Amino acid sequence: MTKTFDYYIFCAKMAERAERYDEMAKSMKEAIKLTQEGDLAIGPETRNLFSVAYKNMAGARRASWRILSAERQKPENSSDERSNKLITYISDIETELKNICDDVLDLLENYILNSNKVINDKELTVYFLKMKGDYHRYKAEVETGEELTISINASGKAYEDAMEIAVTLPPTSPVKLGLALNYSVFYYEILKQFERACALAKAAFDEAITDLDRLSEENYKDSTLIMQLLRDNITLWSNKEEEEEEAMERENEYQ
Repeated sequence: MTKTFDYYIFCAKMAERAERYDEMAKSMKEAIKLTQEGDLAIGPETRNLFSVAYKNMAGARRASWRILSAERQKPENSSDERSNKLITYISDIETELKNICDDVLDLLENYILNSNKVINDKELTVYFLKMKGDYHRYKAEVETGEELTISINASGKAYEDAMEIAVTLPPTSPVKLGLALNYSVFYYEILKQFERACALAKAAFDEAITDLDRLSEENYKDSTLIMQLLRDNITLWSNKEEEEEEAMERENEYQ
């Protein structure tokens, strides 16, 4: 019996309820493929289920990678036996994370971003280009050498392409604000361009503040949450810059 789009959406919802995100992602992968085959629109529900499934899968591996990478730096784990075991764990997690990212990027390239229903919807295009930037960024977090360079370039291009289209969206659009948030994180964490990260986040926040009276009730919760995250990052990053400047001044005084 042929499985339908609605069947896979149902499976994804049940998997989400059970917090079985790997199975949720498998169902959404099939659902996304059927949207192109049946020329179906990717509505908010489909988009959100797709995002939640893979974000939870990737998020679990990213968290594990950070924890074990920190463990590897501890003196008590410097013995060959412990170090080798941690290296194996970390390598396995990197492989899993990159496979998840490649799965998402394949769906974005071959089934979503070339869909007429997405191409003709600027907000959807921005949303999925942002997602493309995100998953290349996740790969960049664990890569080195040529692979790292490729992922950085691909992530930056996806974000920049999204930014060019996002100028047509309202400043308070949660999709536009989410893009600014994640793109600024890319500048801060991946490129280490701290001033650029702060400037990008601040510009998006300030622009949204001036347009707040026109924020729709439908988007109020999402938009204000992202604005709070932008403000938190601006504060955190600005404080770090001040601390680094003070440290440099102290070093200069001691020399």
